[in-house]
Amino acid sequence: MGSFFAGVKAGTLAGVLYIGGLVLFNVALLFAFKADALSVISKNYTGICPPVAAANMTSADDCFGWVVSIFPEYLGFAGFFVTLGFSGLFGVYYDSLPGRGPVPKGETAAILVGLSLVLLGIAGVSFTPFVSAALGTFLVAWTFVFGVALGRLYARYTRKVRLEGPAKGEASIMVDGKDFTGRTRTFAVKSVHQLRAEVGGGMSFRGWTVSGGVSVEDQKSFETEMEVNGDGLLKLEVSDKY
Repeated sequence: MGSFFAGVKAGTLAGVLYIGGLVLFNVALLFAFKADALSVISKNYTGICPPVAAANMTSADDCFGWVVSIFPEYLGFAGFFVTLGFSGLFGVYYDSLPGRGPVPKGETAAILVGLSLVLLGIAGVSFTPFVSAALGTFLVAWTFVFGVALGRLYARYTRKVRLEGPAKGEASIMVDGKDFTGRTRTFAVKSVHQLRAEVGGGMSFRGWTVSGGVSVEDQKSFETEMEVNGDGLLKLEVSDKY
């Protein structure tokens, strides 16, 4: 199940670190290899600086200044929203992602974010083979850091709950309309969920048993609310009808 809002919250903090670092590295590359950047600009002036901007510029240096002022804003804005979108999906599908623990799962999401930035052409500048190699190396390493941060932050904002049903399998635990019987699922801290027991014809509902950071509004009602404040256990108790 996971939590969309916990994913967005984790992605906001981790994304600021990730995209901010990527922007700073690209700006550093532009200034470190300014001569190469100016050479590329001179050969393709109008292709790099649009006509409206170029009308107020008289040299490659002016165009370079325009690139340095505009590019960080563009990369920061577009890159952050790509990161935020994948972070939300990471939260929703957290329990289904490969890997054990938050960090391996976070790395899966981070790889998707990094690939998306590259495919969308917003990962950074690339005007010489060396600059491309430097950017690629940094992107791989920085994406790994982002995955670690995303996973750990998500774990901070969520808790795991084990939902156990009867051994006979004639009853189901429905949480927000989904069957989570016999599974361990992740929920946002302090979140409240609709809880319902669906019991087969030969069984009779007896109540809910909880432990840890899980609480139920009415343990004797087959339809109630569950609140998650920490890791815990929720168990559906049933008995034979006859």
